[in-house]
Amino acid sequence: MNLKHSVMIGFMGRQFDRFHEYQPAQDLARRLEMAKQVKDADGIEPVYPNDFADIDTTLKLIRDTGLPVSAVNVNVKGDRQFRTGSFSSPDPAVRRSAVDYVKTGMDLAAELGAEMITVCTLIDGHNYNFEADYLKQWCWMEEGLAEAARHRSDIRVSLEYKPNESRNYIVIGDMGRSLYMCERLGLPNVGVTMDVGHALVAKETPAEMLAIAGLSNRLFYVHFNDNGREWDWDMLPASVNLWDTLEMLFYMDRLNWNGWLAYDVVTRDGDPVETMSASIEIVKTAEKLLEKMGREQLQACIEEGIPARTFQHMVRSLL
Repeated sequence: MNLKHSVMIGFMGRQFDRFHEYQPAQDLARRLEMAKQVKDADGIEPVYPNDFADIDTTLKLIRDTGLPVSAVNVNVKGDRQFRTGSFSSPDPAVRRSAVDYVKTGMDLAAELGAEMITVCTLIDGHNYNFEADYLKQWCWMEEGLAEAARHRSDIRVSLEYKPNESRNYIVIGDMGRSLYMCERLGLPNVGVTMDVGHALVAKETPAEMLAIAGLSNRLFYVHFNDNGREWDWDMLPASVNLWDTLEMLFYMDRLNWNGWLAYDVVTRDGDPVETMSASIEIVKTAEKLLEKMGREQLQACIEEGIPARTFQHMVRSLL
């Protein structure tokens, strides 16, 4: 297992919710400079189109950091044109725009030496019964994602799922539907971004979902964070669900998964650079804790199947 750690540069800037602003806006140059200050960061994740108002300028600024790009995050939810959906919009012109966004993101990823884009279709879904035609929605999603992914075979398209927000019910809302979409498309360059917080809100066991995606060779990318399984709070990794964090790392190791972890963590108190640095350190420390617990010992505990002995061993290892 060889994990690489990426800073989502959007989290270096303005952070806010419906009621309060926690961090001020920063221009792209400043956010990239902050990302460079994050300890043990191996790369960065920019967002298209948000960070690419002037493409040539953005490309130069990113290259000047000396940090590789883990993935280009393609935003097909924020623009007003996507108000009634992106890939599932009833308007064919809007669906075309969503496809073009992904194609452009793929071209930018290639330009930056990245191998992947990640896309979270949060605006595709419904809020009420009898509001959306589910058959048409799914077919439109398939058609659009297939066309986009076929744009170039050298760039992977990673689908990030979430059960809700912006829609009350999102079309690609969990790991099962994500893998079903991958199966339906049948394209080797389409896979899944597992956001830990989204898996928790979907009431999934993150390590189990990670393992299933890994068995399918569809686990392309992981966004690390945490929450209390009731809302996507984007908290520090392992701050709530330590055991889930350890179990995910355990299965990454069993799968010999060598990929990027990006940190989707909000700084409501303190400094974003410190928050991101702490996030990476927490995960690296969790890896060391896993070594202390012993992978073979943990596997033996699983095979024995007696939780009392398993947790007795794990808690003793914390001392």
